[in-house]
Amino acid sequence: MASPLEQFEIKTIIPIEIGGIDVSFTNSSLMMALTVVIGGGLVALAASRGAMVPGRLQTIGEILYEFIAGLIRETIGPDGRKYFPIIFTLFMFILVGNMLGMIPYSFTFTSHIIVTFVMAFVVFIGCTILGFSRHGLHFFSFFIPPGAPVWMWPLLIPIEVISYLSRPISLSVRLFANMLAGHTMLKVIAGFVFALGLLAGWLPLLLITALTGLEILIAFLQAYVFAILTCLYIKDALELH
Repeated sequence: MASPLEQFEIKTIIPIEIGGIDVSFTNSSLMMALTVVIGGGLVALAASRGAMVPGRLQTIGEILYEFIAGLIRETIGPDGRKYFPIIFTLFMFILVGNMLGMIPYSFTFTSHIIVTFVMAFVVFIGCTILGFSRHGLHFFSFFIPPGAPVWMWPLLIPIEVISYLSRPISLSVRLFANMLAGHTMLKVIAGFVFALGLLAGWLPLLLITALTGLEILIAFLQAYVFAILTCLYIKDALELH
């Protein structure tokens, strides 16, 4: 029986080496490219309609647009409109990638920590640059909790700095771990279906059907969590405390 972790193995499709560095086109690259094409195509087609009475595709596009726009209004406020493109792009990239990963025999690139960490690190660096450009050196006051007495600063400041520096780790691990654990669990239970045969295999089959629906919900929730935490980090950079 194949290992449940075999589905996460990166396989080379087109071997490419530049200056001794392996930059091969892999199954992960393929799924990310498909995610960009499908996500971008969906938004482009939905925006091109512009009908007074929207069809199904335009309705989906408007729902996704208003969902993220509402999220930004509630978390960041009016100043957050300029950050809509990056937040919407991250949300769509993660959502479509997660959903494509639910297709049997496909590849879930969000189950790899290197992918999720790069996205989280970009958000972390962007928010840090935004904080310094907005507040200058006053940005360092972010690491001093409001109302804290001066004598507690030597204790609180290191805690706040460590908490701030751990943001890209927590943001990336949350997405990576949920997708890895969910797909591994589905693979393990699917193995029981074949192992138990026709007589008893229907029990794990019912369970895997229910868990697949739950995993689809988690795929959406993880895209939502990544987007809302990005909004909160931007809000912290804009308003500090």
